[in-house]
Amino acid sequence: MTLSAPKPVTALANYLRRRSWQSWLGDLVLLALVSGPPAAPFLAASGLPGLTQIAAIIYTMGVNVCPQPELGLPLASPHIMAVCMRCYGTVMGLVMMRLLYRRDQGQSAYWLDQYGLVGFGITFALCMIYPAELALQGFDWWPIDNVPMTLFGWLAGLGLGAYLMPLIHYRDPAQI
Repeated sequence: MTLSAPKPVTALANYLRRRSWQSWLGDLVLLALVSGPPAAPFLAASGLPGLTQIAAIIYTMGVNVCPQPELGLPLASPHIMAVCMRCYGTVMGLVMMRLLYRRDQGQSAYWLDQYGLVGFGITFALCMIYPAELALQGFDWWPIDNVPMTLFGWLAGLGLGAYLMPLIHYRDPAQI
């Protein structure tokens, strides 16, 4: 019997091993936020007992977090997404910031956590874009339209992600 040399560790395997449990949990929650709302109408439309119960759970969560869940897109008519496009735009902004964080590990100037209270203030201001658009819908001259709703939610998600991603996915350089 001959001993073979150990297989080289790939960069991906090395990256996965170094991640903290907070990073794994953050990505799992983000995956649920991205996949749940658009999956709910298809699960509900399937008519299968287990899948319809999962859809009911997703819709219950959507009703509790979204101010206008009745404005969800009809993906599997008559079933709509579990949240409105403003909420889903926020999730898309968070996903974009997660992808950017994976690329530069928080080294760019746009990661707001590094600026302390000023960064938090910028994050807060960006997140206020979301309720501002919601409030504008109360005026006759501001129509309810999925495009601006998505854009305003996306901007809020970018601001929130620019502050949270470094906090959730931080890796101590000494452990790398």
